[in-house]
Amino acid sequence: MVGEPLNQPAEIPAELDRWNWGAFFLNWIWGIGNSTFIALLALVPLVNIVMIFVLGARGSRWAWKNRTWRDAEQFRRTQRNWAIAGLIVWVVAIGGLAATIGSIPYILKGNDAYHMTMDAIRADGRVKAAIGEDLADSYWIGGSVNVNANGSGEAQLSIPIHGAKGKGTAFSHAVRVAGIWSMRLLVVRVEGVVAPIVLVNEDHVAVPDAAIGI
Repeated sequence: MVGEPLNQPAEIPAELDRWNWGAFFLNWIWGIGNSTFIALLALVPLVNIVMIFVLGARGSRWAWKNRTWRDAEQFRRTQRNWAIAGLIVWVVAIGGLAATIGSIPYILKGNDAYHMTMDAIRADGRVKAAIGEDLADSYWIGGSVNVNANGSGEAQLSIPIHGAKGKGTAFSHAVRVAGIWSMRLLVVRVEGVVAPIVLVNEDHVAVPDAAIGI
């Protein structure tokens, strides 16, 4: 074939026709680097989910056909380098995502609304009687905190708590006006107990199963 070296068979040697991790990890980037432009389909939503697996399975065959290779060793070395690069990119990306997710509770706990919630819980005799004097919260807490440039804000938190006597979840809603937080609602639900402990309910929200409507 014109332009094709004599030592490169038209069909890929069987020992090279294997799963291509570089094509799987880097898909369209690998495709451009290996003149396999069908890999650009990996940029199409939904199609990309299937395409990355197709590239992994057929990538070596397409790369062999679409580029000129000096010999099998050059092809093997090049695809290995793509695989290593792809693995590094994925490890860094997954590590960054994990670090971002893991930092969310840390960020929430750095807010005054969180400290206000925990101080109120630890000071309440009913909560200590149900959970224990050694009451503590879990690392993973949920919710959201929004603070605006004008000093206003809002926080809604869901905090799992535990102690020697039991465990439960604290739910709080606080608002921020002129830079100052105020608690609007604070309820603790203890596992195994139907009625929640209502610590604060400034807006008279209907709390399900509360012993007294507040």
